[in-house]
Amino acid sequence: MASTAIQPSLSSPVGGRRRRVSGLTITTDLPLSSFPDYVDPFASSDETMTESPVTMSAAHRLVEKVKVDEAARHPSPQPTHVSYPPFSKLNGNGHRVLRSATVGYVAPEFKGKKEQMIQVKEHIIKSGWIPEPLVDAQVAWFYNELGIDDVYFQTEDPEVIAKHITSLYAAKIAAFSREDRREEIRLDMEASDHAIYIDTSEPGKSNTTGPQYEHRLESKYLDGGDPSKRFRVETFRSPTSMGHSDFKATLRCYFVYQCQFVEPNADPKETRLEVISDRMFLAKATKNTKQIYQEIIEHSVNRTGPVIEVFDIEGSREKRLVVAFRARTARGLFSALSDLYHYYGVTSSRKYVEQFSNGITVMSIYLRPAPNVDSKYPPIEESIHQITQEVSLLYCMPQTKIHSLFASGQLSLQETCYAHCVWVFVQHFLNRLGSEYASLVATLDPNNNGHAEILSRMKKRLRTETFTPDYILEIILSHPQLIRALYASFASVHMKVGPGFDRRSIAPTPTTEVLSDAKLKDKITREVSNEHEEMVMTAFRVFNNAVLKTNYFTPTKVALSFRLDPSFLPPIEYPIPLYGMFLVITAESRGFHLRFKDVARGGIRIVKSRSKEAYSINARNLFDENYALASTQQRKNKDIPEGGSKGVILLDPKQQDKAQEAFEKYIDSILDLLLKAETPGIKNPIVDLYGKEEILFMGPDENTADLVDWATEHARNRGAPWWKSFFTGKSPKLGGIPHDTYGMTTLSVREYVKGIYRKLNLDPSTVRKMQTGGPDGDLGSNEILLSNEKYTAIVDGSGVLVDPNGIDKEELRRLAKKRQMIVHFDLSKLSKDGYRVLCDDMNVTLPTGEVVNNGTAFRNTFHLRNDGMTDMFVPCGGRPESIDLVSVNKLIKNGKATIPYIVEGANLFITQDAKLRLEQAGCIVYKDASANKGGVTSSSLEVLASLSFDDAGFVKHMCHDAKGNAPEFYQAYVRAVQEKIQENARLEFEAIWREHEQTGVPRSVLSDKLSTAITTLDQELQHSDLWETEHLRRAVLEDALPNLLIEKVGLDTIIERVPDAYLRAIFGSYLASRFVYECGSSPSQFAFYDFMSKRMAKINRV
Repeated sequence: MASTAIQPSLSSPVGGRRRRVSGLTITTDLPLSSFPDYVDPFASSDETMTESPVTMSAAHRLVEKVKVDEAARHPSPQPTHVSYPPFSKLNGNGHRVLRSATVGYVAPEFKGKKEQMIQVKEHIIKSGWIPEPLVDAQVAWFYNELGIDDVYFQTEDPEVIAKHITSLYAAKIAAFSREDRREEIRLDMEASDHAIYIDTSEPGKSNTTGPQYEHRLESKYLDGGDPSKRFRVETFRSPTSMGHSDFKATLRCYFVYQCQFVEPNADPKETRLEVISDRMFLAKATKNTKQIYQEIIEHSVNRTGPVIEVFDIEGSREKRLVVAFRARTARGLFSALSDLYHYYGVTSSRKYVEQFSNGITVMSIYLRPAPNVDSKYPPIEESIHQITQEVSLLYCMPQTKIHSLFASGQLSLQETCYAHCVWVFVQHFLNRLGSEYASLVATLDPNNNGHAEILSRMKKRLRTETFTPDYILEIILSHPQLIRALYASFASVHMKVGPGFDRRSIAPTPTTEVLSDAKLKDKITREVSNEHEEMVMTAFRVFNNAVLKTNYFTPTKVALSFRLDPSFLPPIEYPIPLYGMFLVITAESRGFHLRFKDVARGGIRIVKSRSKEAYSINARNLFDENYALASTQQRKNKDIPEGGSKGVILLDPKQQDKAQEAFEKYIDSILDLLLKAETPGIKNPIVDLYGKEEILFMGPDENTADLVDWATEHARNRGAPWWKSFFTGKSPKLGGIPHDTYGMTTLSVREYVKGIYRKLNLDPSTVRKMQTGGPDGDLGSNEILLSNEKYTAIVDGSGVLVDPNGIDKEELRRLAKKRQMIVHFDLSKLSKDGYRVLCDDMNVTLPTGEVVNNGTAFRNTFHLRNDGMTDMFVPCGGRPESIDLVSVNKLIKNGKATIPYIVEGANLFITQDAKLRLEQAGCIVYKDASANKGGVTSSSLEVLASLSFDDAGFVKHMCHDAKGNAPEFYQAYVRAVQEKIQENARLEFEAIWREHEQTGVPRSVLSDKLSTAITTLDQELQHSDLWETEHLRRAVLEDALPNLLIEKVGLDTIIERVPDAYLRAIFGSYLASRFVYECGSSPSQFAFYDFMSKRMAKINRV
């Protein structure tokens, strides 16, 4: 018996005639574990690629036809990329040609098909829903006309198939009898390991209503949350409508099958199809298809983003689009691709989604002109160029909040993605405080606690209630023509094609008239309805004017990144101006990178949200938190050459499991803006309005410690000359100095804790201590291992552990060494007064009789309890602003602080105004910018070593070998770093303590004053005549640089290798910090002269 082909119409022109492939026979009844190799009966040789006589016409001819504001579909200007990386044997349009008979898949024959059809008919007749004379026709139609292949019939039970046929018959009757004549036939069947969807749709048009089967199947199967289950998809469109001449709709069938891999746990770099493939794919794919997939997978495993290839089908206008990418990196891409080719009047006859156990997903789509399309659509030979180049942009953002305007054809893909990016921008920068808040600040006294509290509450309310994301979106969606004009202005500046790059799809001018900023302002004023709409649309202009460079028009990208000029930020809210600002938007997240100096360093953190409410709060505070973290970093970096920077990535609500994917895209897209483009068609040059080379120094932070090795390797693979210093905190095999392994941050915090004990003659063993951030964290675990106080309370991610008589130290150390939360604490080690409350606990009775109704709420507020059990509080973890001007009142009783000493190890745990209130109430507070600077000192010295060694020397002296053995120099260098951390911490502690005793100025203020004094003097010294004095410059560098490094590399070699800007920063920061630590934050005008005279005298003696 002949097998049934999977294609709805596998008639193909071969030798000038149409020839069906229904005569192919594969003698097997399955099972899937023993498929034979398929031999292509039409292939005359192994060669399946031929030269094409077709030459593509330039796509800009299409663009030239489009007039301003016409409804016709048009591409917004964007550089082209077709078929990259380049494959062999390309024809004139960049496509390879496939012989039609070798294309696609052929299903193994199901020998029991005839018998099954008989059983199906019997079930249908028995049910009585279809008149018996019509049963044969309906069964034959289902089996032979819909393009369903034998795998479906082999898999399904006859009774289930009978129900499907009956349901389709009922749907057809209903469709024909409707007054509105809507052509709707819908059928779905979902199981845990397979699914079937059948729907009607008009070819070439996206359905914006109805069941949205493509969205359903990708949400449940392709993008499902269980990474251990992966599914392949086959979808076919019937070649004809349902029979009525007025009906344009045809049936679209979707079949979803759980993959059965040959080797389920293949290595990510494995490329052999016989190892990584699904068994059904191996059985059904033709030899040619396997060859195509083999090549594209070999390229994909070495790429961060998608690999895209287009094939011409010999003797046909049909095109085969193949897209390969890493699984889990493009949620929603399957349905978004349909909207993309529909936009250009193209439909698909067949679509396949294949999964491979090395983590690669390949989508293969057969495209042809949609029937009955009007003249507004370009020929497919032109459309395919735009479709192909826009797949990369679609991969960056498969589904956006503005996608409906694209699916309905009102805006192009580029315009909607642009609008989505500005929507994100507007959320963070439109909810600003405005002139009213400035007036309040001028009227009220910030030193008055009551006034300060009013300002704090007003600030939060103004930022919360003005413009919500949904309200901003509603305004944007109502102005598609303004979006088009604003995008045209954006594209006219940032679209560039350099010498030697493909120009064929570039419009000579944008499709929409490019208006000046003044004309855009007038256009917005004319077209908006109210002040709010004008504010939102004006923010688009602000965005356009702020963008200095972007990868938006880079052919291959994984996310969209923008280098912004931060001068648009209002000084009243951001008094310290930023030096640099990056905005990154991915399919999974949004994020910023901020820095206060050209040479700056700081960690990259990923923020997760446990609920939609938590996400809303995190999104609202994202930029301000990032700014505050970078500002804190700037203050704590006072001892080192780098200024402060920070990167924050916020995962979208439904992407909380995509931290790694979001991080990788964030890093790669920023690299797009830092590295010079040198690969035509892959990384084209960008328009750089900034005009200077930029180098960013990054490090680990929350949720990124295990990702920095990838970032380092990726920077090296992309050719970054500074890859060694790009990330600190990397593993020792890459020359990194892990903060947690060597307790770098904790060493600094401990110096402040021990300093308080030393000054007040306290016995640490009698000090009762509370700590947030438990034994599972870097800072928390090392604080436990290095401390000798009496712990009475620990709060971590799992809950609260309390013992007024002292928590068992050995049990705490056991957890700290294993990096485990207090949920693993042995409760038998608690005294009768001790207890543990976990986040999931409800209605727990404490030893005191108090009832805890909700464990999470108890955990979140425990640090604010006034229970008299804490002398020293060391926050080692927790969200920023856990103690603010309102909540701090819970820690003050009768005007006196209930906790005498606080050393803020966690960044921004206490707001500045709350610190001042605590100090006013008698608490000794050392803030984060002073206390936890040990990590930044370690990172800075790691960067210095990376810059000083050449690649060979770096590997020899700084990188652990394959067995984990550390070089002798590395071990000595780590000890030197630890000593430097403790020295810097002691110097600052003594300076703050001394100046507070002399002036009475709060320590939290003095910390900032010292930082400001150092960083200000640092900048002056870098550009002073002192730097130009060679013998002084060399003497200061010799003092500032580690002796070990000078002995190993040599001072002259270090000066030669390290960038001049970095050497200046070393010179300035060292002199400035030593002077301020010695003479205070407000020295006399002669103090620096005296300081330098002593140093010069010392140099001259040498």
